[in-house]
Amino acid sequence: MSPSYGYDPLDPNGNIAIKWDILQWSSSTYDARVSIINYQLYRHIEAPGWKLSWTWPGDEVIWDMWGALAHEQGNCSEFKGEQLPYCCEKTPLILDRGPGTPYNKQVANCCRDGLLTSMIQDPSKHGAMFQMNVGTASKNVSDMTMPRNFSLGVPGYTCGDPFQVPPSRFPEEGGRRWTQALMTWNVSCSYSQFLASTAPTCCVSLSAFYNSTIVPCPQCSCGCEGIPGTKCAKPGETPLLLPQEDGQQPDLVRCSRHMCPIRVHWHVKTSYREYWRVKITVTNLNLVKNYSAWNLVVLHPNLQSITQVFSFNYRSLNEHGTINDTGMFWGIQYYNELLLQAGESGNVQTEMLLHKDPGIFTFREGWAFPRKISFNGDQCVMPPPDEYPRLPNSGPSATPPSLCIILLLSLSVIVML
Repeated sequence: MSPSYGYDPLDPNGNIAIKWDILQWSSSTYDARVSIINYQLYRHIEAPGWKLSWTWPGDEVIWDMWGALAHEQGNCSEFKGEQLPYCCEKTPLILDRGPGTPYNKQVANCCRDGLLTSMIQDPSKHGAMFQMNVGTASKNVSDMTMPRNFSLGVPGYTCGDPFQVPPSRFPEEGGRRWTQALMTWNVSCSYSQFLASTAPTCCVSLSAFYNSTIVPCPQCSCGCEGIPGTKCAKPGETPLLLPQEDGQQPDLVRCSRHMCPIRVHWHVKTSYREYWRVKITVTNLNLVKNYSAWNLVVLHPNLQSITQVFSFNYRSLNEHGTINDTGMFWGIQYYNELLLQAGESGNVQTEMLLHKDPGIFTFREGWAFPRKISFNGDQCVMPPPDEYPRLPNSGPSATPPSLCIILLLSLSVIVML
């Protein structure tokens, strides 16, 4: 099943979980700790980050908040006195704080501008947390009604309804003492590539040392140049882009036959006696966006015998028992973890050495090329298999013999008779 439908066979248990812990309860307020945890192996949340929202079931308000901030205070005219609630919105929009937040407004795992890494790339930064003091009309914790309509504010993600789970437990004194929440609810959010974007966001081109043909990305992989509403920049152009309402600049790509912001090139570089070498180049054709903490997921049967990877980190994704044909590549910290916007520096490269497994390895019929490639969790458009670079002697049909050769063969047969 395609990841477009919200299920990824390479990461069947992947999701983003929202955990809502009730820490304390009084007659009119309660303290809640909200955690956002990315349980996806290779998908991450990049800039501008998560923007959590929900809808209160009643007249709840937020009196104070630590580790995050509410985008709008809202209408608090029903309250009198010197101190008004921090947020009176029926559907508050919560944003992560950034580095440099005052210490008295911080909590653990906060203040990363809404960025969440994947579990594989950096497990220490795949979660976020904030706390708040909520005003409620419920007198007892057992009467509490959870908010509904949770949203991460990130394209492609859909969140379900809250469901109650056993209360969370928290270690103290180095694990010698444990406390627990009064009540805990979870919300699960899943990703769909189709919901994130109606068009693909990357494509794959192919080449090999044994064939001079370079197979480009399929035409109109991510869009078609010249169609109304499609914008691109030709070489030498520097168009003026105005920021959108959220402060982000709209995407703008280089004009090309495929119109994709990301192109992945797979080159079969060298063949040795017992090994073969592949070069992978990821090119950013987006003129206004850098990709931080990027990653590639590659499906190829020979990854079970990968020997060495240069310039990238690598880990196999062995999610189906003994089948080891999928791997994840990502950049090395402080070296190439940032894929810069289009230009001379807008690419990252690696080479990998693979063992030629007897009985499996071949250069014929396009076997040396990947079955599937994903960039940042989104599947890339592959060229059709009948266009893959072929070995010189494996064309679709043999060259017809010339008339002279046919006559010579005929004369030879007559002489022999």
